[in-house]
Amino acid sequence: MTPRPDVSLVIPLLDEEESLAPLARRIVEACEGAGLTFEAWFIDDGSRDGSWERVRALSKEDPRFHGVSFQRNYGKSAALAVGFERARGRYVVTMDADLQDDPAEIPNLVAALEGGLDLVSGWKRRRKDPLSKTIPSRFFNFVTRRMSGIPLHDFNCGLKGYRSDVVKSVHVYGELHRYIPLLAKWEGFHRIGEIPVVHHARQYGRTKFGLSRFVKGFLDLLTVQFLTRFTARPMHFFGTLGSLAFLGGFVISLWLSVEKLVFGRPIGDRPLLLLGVLMILAGVQMFTTGLIGEMVVVPRMERPSAYRVADTVGDD
Repeated sequence: MTPRPDVSLVIPLLDEEESLAPLARRIVEACEGAGLTFEAWFIDDGSRDGSWERVRALSKEDPRFHGVSFQRNYGKSAALAVGFERARGRYVVTMDADLQDDPAEIPNLVAALEGGLDLVSGWKRRRKDPLSKTIPSRFFNFVTRRMSGIPLHDFNCGLKGYRSDVVKSVHVYGELHRYIPLLAKWEGFHRIGEIPVVHHARQYGRTKFGLSRFVKGFLDLLTVQFLTRFTARPMHFFGTLGSLAFLGGFVISLWLSVEKLVFGRPIGDRPLLLLGVLMILAGVQMFTTGLIGEMVVVPRMERPSAYRVADTVGDD
């Protein structure tokens, strides 16, 4: 077993054959120039060009470069999860493989982590992308910032640094890689910051992301918000919605009953009657869903292993 490196680089890639050699060269220059020992994990997410052959050649030339090749395309979250699992460094830095992220920022990210942060995100203040990407991205980041309460300007920046215990604690899947800061905060890592980073125009290949990622991004944001706030207490979510729906339906039904019994008005053909009954049924169903969720979650949360312990003292 080789000594633990200072930093592990996790680099997802998809059809980036041309950029890999210059990227590796710049990584070596940045890390060696800062006196950092490193390992780099290239995670090939089902490339169809010669990317994997280039990774194999880089690993043969320099054993600090490693690679994992997926049988097919699984997505960036899967690539990061596999890289996080294999990372051995005290710090972990992620970056894209297209050379838009500058490896010269690696020492700056590490310095921010050594300064006390658990997670530091890059901020592409001067982004070298077309307006079709920058404008939706700003709106996306604004909404995410307001909903999550994390004051980051660029949640989707691939250039991020983490303490090793952060990446070993978060569970990244689907398309949740955009929300690792929120997942980390949920796990108890509240020291989250950002630094401005240099962003370059794309030199090779083409972007792998379209406008559809922003639609998926907002759906994923709702997923993360639910997971981080209500996974342990599903009744708080479903019970609240169910109670509001039931109360609204009850008030409507009570009012219609008064109109029928006191004023003698017919209510059988009024749409409001159907709405009231529907709201009552929906309220009961949501309340029942929350109760079932509690029955599933409580036995798991009652186990001591469900809680991550940060430190102990006087424990033999």
